[in-house]
Amino acid sequence: MYMADYVLARKSRNIASSMIHVFLNLLLGVGAVLVTVLSNSPILGIILVLASKWRVFAVRARYLTLNLKSNLVDLIVGISVVLLAYYAGPSFLPVDFILMAFYSIWLLFIKPLSNETAAMAQSLIAVFLGMSAAVILSASLNSVVITLLAFLIGYAASRHILIQTSDKDFTLTTLVCGLVFSEIAWLCNSWSIIYTFGATGIRIPQLAIILTIFAFVYNYARQAMIKYQADFRFKHIVGPVIFGAALVAVIVLLFSNPIFNI
Repeated sequence: MYMADYVLARKSRNIASSMIHVFLNLLLGVGAVLVTVLSNSPILGIILVLASKWRVFAVRARYLTLNLKSNLVDLIVGISVVLLAYYAGPSFLPVDFILMAFYSIWLLFIKPLSNETAAMAQSLIAVFLGMSAAVILSASLNSVVITLLAFLIGYAASRHILIQTSDKDFTLTTLVCGLVFSEIAWLCNSWSIIYTFGATGIRIPQLAIILTIFAFVYNYARQAMIKYQADFRFKHIVGPVIFGAALVAVIVLLFSNPIFNI
């Protein structure tokens, strides 16, 4: 009898905890965008995102760097959502509701996943949103800003993917990915193309699309090298490489007449 009561009480606590968890994540997903638009400032939204990661900072100093590296992708997504909402304008637009919905889905369903496929998807989302925010943010700033932000995003995305693999010596690979990101961002900075979609407030930089494709191909190739090791051949990655190169060529050659150019 006592055991049955204990099991019932434990189940009730688990249900209550799950409901609270869902509520808090929805509150963060909606609230981060809501306070940004209402205050016409990204500060409160960014504070909410950072406050939600309090466990990252509540450690001894020697663990802080490792914690930050492990949570960079989540931080990039959260801060990017806030910045994109802010730069969309002080009034509510369809893009704000899209960002609210997406960030809530990210927190509840995408972020908790931990397999290699999920890590790839999480990283590509971080690259797309992070570079979208970085391009718009740095439009009127020095090119050094987007170069540094691109390095951070490329490094974080590559690290997030490769840490799931059996290869633990991935420092050089992640640094190279960051450097390539920063180089491409620097080269494209003088002709930043942003596609807009009417009055929805949606703005998608061409650079964000290109670097998302590059991140996929680059990290797919690295994962294949780890998997096949001495037996690795170009045929193992030929499909993604050709597809990625063709897609970038189409974007650059056919869609470089900007709807909005900065």
